[in-house]
Amino acid sequence: MSYLSEFIKNRSVGAVSSSSKSLGRFMFGNLNYIDAKVIVELGGGRGVFTHEIIKLLNPNCKLLVFEVNEAFCKKLNSEIQDERVVIINESAEHIGKYLRKHQFEKADHIISSLPLSMFSLELKESILQNATNFLSEVGQFLQFQYAPFDYRRLKTHFGKVKINFSLLNFPPAFVYRCSL
Repeated sequence: MSYLSEFIKNRSVGAVSSSSKSLGRFMFGNLNYIDAKVIVELGGGRGVFTHEIIKLLNPNCKLLVFEVNEAFCKKLNSEIQDERVVIINESAEHIGKYLRKHQFEKADHIISSLPLSMFSLELKESILQNATNFLSEVGQFLQFQYAPFDYRRLKTHFGKVKINFSLLNFPPAFVYRCSL
């Protein structure tokens, strides 16, 4: 199973190859993990970011990983044997449902690898609205994309949006740091 084959079969896959670990470190390496109780990852893919996030989690923090691609979910479930991690084969629109199921009100941070620019406007709006509804007031929503298509849309959902550019990935990526 490769990204290219899943990209061709399934339009929810937004890349032909995995993101790099260096993009992950650039994107979410500076988050406050010490006090975090729950981190949400949207679009776990084949787990490149997931494995890096696990290394940063404190012993009592949960990681809820949303991935709609069944093949990627199976891979994640077979590789990750950490009781802090919950792999969820559902749309990111269901953040609230799974936070409540695991007895959390809000996510400390939300890290997204979703290909937002490939989603319908309705789906994109639903995901972003749920992200803002279930993000802690002091948390961050992190999103990377290969083109700056959704900057204005993110600005309508978040009070503060910073954009950075990472050359440490192929292709290079824009990283959005959003907060309420």
